[in-house]
Amino acid sequence: MAPGVADIDWRAPWLAPWRAVGEPAANAIAAGQTAWQALNAAALAPVRFVPHAALPADVPYEKFIFDSKQCPTREGLHDFLNAICWISLPQTKLRLNALQAAEIAATGVQGVRGAVRDAITLFDENAALLDAPPPLWEALLAKDWPRLFIALRPLWAQARLVVFGHAALEKLVSPRKQLVVHVYRSQFAMESMASLDAQVAATLTAQWLAAKPFAPLPVLGVPGWWAANADAAFYDDVAVFRPARGVSAQML
Repeated sequence: MAPGVADIDWRAPWLAPWRAVGEPAANAIAAGQTAWQALNAAALAPVRFVPHAALPADVPYEKFIFDSKQCPTREGLHDFLNAICWISLPQTKLRLNALQAAEIAATGVQGVRGAVRDAITLFDENAALLDAPPPLWEALLAKDWPRLFIALRPLWAQARLVVFGHAALEKLVSPRKQLVVHVYRSQFAMESMASLDAQVAATLTAQWLAAKPFAPLPVLGVPGWWAANADAAFYDDVAVFRPARGVSAQML
């Protein structure tokens, strides 16, 4: 069976930013509430969560949210984690939704989303945000995995990584070594979730996203995030930790 809300291990390090909102909502669902009821009770959000049946068949999901400020929510893990992101980083989610709605208004709904909508969706589904010393950034952008995870391992104590993409968070409920997130190339200071939210929302533009300003990161390689990576041999798997192909290590 596919994992569900009841399978979330809130002790996982990648869930630390989301636990304060997510765990009580998950407990309410376990006690019998629907997902949208539990999420509306969890905390204020810039949208109201409604049953997925509220979405008209002929209206695009993102346009419906933009116009109605209601978020259709299915029972299950994916939409639950999306809603937790709405509650915890509301300005960022509003900005992503506005960008999607603007693209729909400009080009309509086609058979494929197009480059800009694909870029917005990639951020929404699989983004990670990093606050780290410059040497870690340089090693990440160069895909220098031995330097990033072994030589510079002590520097990770000064770093903070927030997995924002709700599809990535969903996959991490059943962690696999191959999981990759897309770390976006902006140095976000992370004094609080509110300050992070404001910074990310101010950064997001269609042009910036369409330029694909990200660096892939095998997320279970992060020190302290997965017990197996305490052994340096964990990083020898070139199917996961792939070497760079002449990639520049300069930040955008």
